[in-house]
Amino acid sequence: MGIGTIHIEQVDLSAPVGPQLIRALRQCITRNQLEPGTRLSEAEIGARFGVSRQPVREAFIKLAEEGLLEIRPQRGSFVRKISLGAVMDARFVREAVEADIVKLCASERPEGLVEELRAQIAAQAALADDHPTAFVPLDDEFHQTLARGAGRPNAWAVIDGMKSQMDRVRQMTSAHFPLKHLIAQHTAVVDAIDAGDPIAAETAMRGHLQMILSDLPAIREAFPDYFDPDAA
Repeated sequence: MGIGTIHIEQVDLSAPVGPQLIRALRQCITRNQLEPGTRLSEAEIGARFGVSRQPVREAFIKLAEEGLLEIRPQRGSFVRKISLGAVMDARFVREAVEADIVKLCASERPEGLVEELRAQIAAQAALADDHPTAFVPLDDEFHQTLARGAGRPNAWAVIDGMKSQMDRVRQMTSAHFPLKHLIAQHTAVVDAIDAGDPIAAETAMRGHLQMILSDLPAIREAFPDYFDPDAA
């Protein structure tokens, strides 16, 4: 699927264009709308968004730094395959950081946090059956809310900046595997926070973030062309 066939919101030319381009293109890749090997043209994307080639080129460089694009001199820019090493690194960091985040939440029990999280879980459950690919942004909202509730919003910013490759796998999981287990795990985390039990909250979060380890073999088998065997 090429960039010309994908629905993308137009950029707001009254605001800085670069971050919008990066966000839009990153979203196309992490949602697997652009398959590995897809060639991206600076001219085509510039025309699509109504911008010059310079901010497009800068967006390509940023996405290459994130491991999402490969820039080949004189040949073009191409969507990279998923690096298993990057997925595992992001998962490792998330578990280490978010285990402490939920312990803080359970110890301090910020006012209104549990109610907000339960409302988010209800929204996840309502979408899960009919719109599974919409689950990932709701999942991100849930984890970001936990970080904010723990008084560590910048911790989520760090995680968000390194999880692009992991997000590609999460999209595959949400589209092709039952989501009820993930929602049940979210509920277990919130129940532990509500009970003021930091150990149970940590255990629930670690189990939640380790689930991708058991899903990966089936995902790789279902999407062999998406993974880079040399970047494990």
